[in-house]
Amino acid sequence: MRIILISGLSGSGKSIALRLLEDVGFVCVDNLPVKLLPGLIEHYAASQTAQLGVSVDIRSRFNPAEVLELVKRLRQQGHQVDLLFLTSSVPVLLRRFSETRRSHPLAQEHQTLNESVAAEQQYMSTLQSFAYVIDTSLLNVPQLRRQIQQWLNLPVAPLRVVLESFGYKYGVPAGLDFVFDVRFLPNPYYDFDLRPFTGLDEPVKNFFARQPVMAEMIADLSGFLCRWLPEMEKESRSYVNIGIGCTGGQHRSVYIVQALAQQLNAYSVIVRHRQLELRKNSEKTV
Repeated sequence: MRIILISGLSGSGKSIALRLLEDVGFVCVDNLPVKLLPGLIEHYAASQTAQLGVSVDIRSRFNPAEVLELVKRLRQQGHQVDLLFLTSSVPVLLRRFSETRRSHPLAQEHQTLNESVAAEQQYMSTLQSFAYVIDTSLLNVPQLRRQIQQWLNLPVAPLRVVLESFGYKYGVPAGLDFVFDVRFLPNPYYDFDLRPFTGLDEPVKNFFARQPVMAEMIADLSGFLCRWLPEMEKESRSYVNIGIGCTGGQHRSVYIVQALAQQLNAYSVIVRHRQLELRKNSEKTV
């Protein structure tokens, strides 16, 4: 089993590291008492779980020497164990606690935040000397995630691109990162033979295939997204939600979403047709 133990100073970014492991498929446990760790590992080893991430820090008042001895035993048993220690400069830690307005885990034992941070540094120094250390003082969240991914050779969680068609007459869906209005394009709604169909049907597809402006629009949107989605992926975005809207959400927006889904096949693409799905669900209830 691959086991990654995450430790470090309070406020240094341990929760970010643990969430990263969750994103790439690790089973993760936060603030586990060290004495429970062998049982946890035995349980998941029996269930054939391949990857486990555990955060161990000052909150559980563990003995650093016990952790180092446990790491040694686990490696002797054949487990792949990595120990990551996150630290930061004292001024940065003080600023982070001030911004979040959270109390330090040692606040009950020391009168000031400075004293609590100093005591934790001393307490954790033994563990830090045996771990891979990342100083997060000058790192933002994406940079920290990238450093951890590179050190552990972790896979990068794929960027999920959500393409959603909708009709403006029914309102713009919430939570969209980009909204493109395509109501100016030729509308098959005004062709009585095409009106009953949708952008998924061949008659409407053939109609749009004869419209050069439709091909130009799709090329422009595809070019824009192919240029900038990689930059969003670098910033560790998990989802990008893109809305394509026409008047009724039945023809133009549906056709363009389908075309873009094919163009963006390098990503994990999720297609949603808001108005078509709502209509389908309403027909089921009738």
